[in-house]
This record gives sequence, structure tokens and C-alpha cells, in this order.
Amino acid sequence: MGNFAVIKDYLISIFLVLMPVAGMMLIFYSAYTLWRDVRGVERKKIRDRLREEDARRQAKKAEQSILKDTRNQSIFETILPKLSLTKKIDKWIEQTNVNFTATRFLMNIILASVIVLVAGILLKFPLWKVFLTAGGIFGLPIYVLRFMARRRMKILVNQLPDVFELISQALRAGHALASGVQLIGKQIPDPAGIEFSRVFHEQNLGIKIEEALSNFADRTDQLDIRFFVTAVLIQRQTGGDLAEVLDKIGEVIRDRIKIMGQVQALTAEGRMSGWVLAVMPFFVFLLAWVMNPEYAGILLYEPEGNIMLGAALFFEILGILMIRKIINIKV
Repeated sequence: MGNFAVIKDYLISIFLVLMPVAGMMLIFYSAYTLWRDVRGVERKKIRDRLREEDARRQAKKAEQSILKDTRNQSIFETILPKLSLTKKIDKWIEQTNVNFTATRFLMNIILASVIVLVAGILLKFPLWKVFLTAGGIFGLPIYVLRFMARRRMKILVNQLPDVFELISQALRAGHALASGVQLIGKQIPDPAGIEFSRVFHEQNLGIKIEEALSNFADRTDQLDIRFFVTAVLIQRQTGGDLAEVLDKIGEVIRDRIKIMGQVQALTAEGRMSGWVLAVMPFFVFLLAWVMNPEYAGILLYEPEGNIMLGAALFFEILGILMIRKIINIKV
């Protein structure tokens, strides 16, 4: 019972530390938003004009990419954009289609991690617990953002055959490419509809359709979309039947999706084995904790146990990465 009381007190302390952090983050976000709104009168006018269109969020992103204000930046807003991690996060934010910047995202999680780190040291918690909690607060949002971006891009790739078929039909009916892109934005659900709506709105704001499509390829970073953009650029320069090319690309993507489904079915056993091997150590530890808390508590409260626990977690993560590398087959 003493061990449970210690864990309960630790969780309560973490909760009491995180509550002020959440409050400070909300206050910081509200003040920053108010400051941006006061200084962004001209941008607000453009944003109001774009709201009359069907895809308000996509138009807002297009307007932000064109009218990016770099004046009056803080030292963090000057240093953070130069980091490679910031560039990766910025691409994941673009792929996830959320309404915040990479700099603001990093500033928030760094601030939260530092506050938790300082509070844990002042409250004299064990250092490994403090660093583990601060590292989790910093790394977990990045992992979730990366996961959401990859999942959304996977859905987008699965939509591409239908997208290319609809565009080719529009071209055969005599419509221009811009009209076909607009049709995708109206007929296809997210994420393809939103992404093509953004391309159409960028083109309406004065950007050439070729440049808007190139931005689309850079933003999504998908090989199939680069094929599509390359085909459009070549057709614009040399001519040719773009509808037929899009049909061929759609067929290739359909075949690859079919093969990928077969690969997923063949590797299902390996993926299940990986999940079982990943979860089993934690399950065994919890079972040992329930049956004999003093025996299992050695890993948490003894220095030698902490070393053994750290080594076990290291090899656990290493094994998960190795199994993932084996079953992750590129098609």
C-alpha cells in the first residue's frame, strides 16, 4: 500500500504542475492571438474576402503563404525557423492541415517542457522521472503530429485514382485544368478536396497553375503527386493528351494500392507478433506488481533496478524499431 501511496502522490504532483502549465499556455496563446489580430488589419481584410469562397481554411492557408509577415519577430521566431526540426514540423503541419505554425508549436512544447523540468527539480522529484516526463511532453506532440500527417497523406494517395479519373473526364468534356481542379475541390472529400481547393484558390490569387501545383507537390511530398505535377508541366510545355496520361497514372496507383494490400495481408502475422512482443513486458510487469509489489518495486525504487529498467526500455524500443523495419516493405 505504501508503494501505491507514493505513486498516487507522484501523479497528484504531476497534475498540480501541469494545471498551471496549461493555464499559462492558454494565456500565452490568447495574448499572442490578440497581438496578431491587432497588427494584422490588412491580412484580416484579405481573410474576410477569402471567406466568401467554399474552402475558407484552404484560402486562409494560401493567403498566409503569400502574405507571410516576418516583421517584429522575437528571438525564438528568428532562431527556430533555421532548425531542421522546425522545417520537418512545418511540413507535417502543412500535411495535417492544422491552423498553427511550426515556430509557435515548438515554442509551446519547449515552454511546457522547461516548466515541468524546473518544477520537478524544485519539488525534488527523482531526476530520471523529471527528465522522462519533460521529454515525453516535448516528444509526444511531435510524434502525434507526424502520425496524423502520415495518415492523412496515406488517405490522399488512396484517393488519387478517383481524382485523376475525374480530372481526365473533365478535360475530355472540354473543361480547362483549373476547372477540373475546382471540381475535385467540390466533389472529393478531405484530404484531396481540401488540397485541390487550396491549389485552385492560390491560382485565383494570381499564382500560375503550374506553380500552385508545384507547391502542392512540395507540400505533400508524395511520389504519385509529383508524377501528376510533372505530367502537367510537360503537357503545358510540349502539348499532348493529358487525360490519357492521367488515366495511366491512375492505373499504376491502383495496381500499387492492390499490391500494398496483399503485402499488408502477408505481413499481418509479423505485425501482430511485434505488437505482442512490445506489450508483453509491460503486462508482465503489471502482473508482477499486483502479485508481489515489493519484488516488482525493486525496478522503480532501487538504483540497480533503475539501471535494469532503463536497459530493458532501450532494448524494447530497439526491438520494436527492428521489427518495424523488417515488416515495412516499400511498394
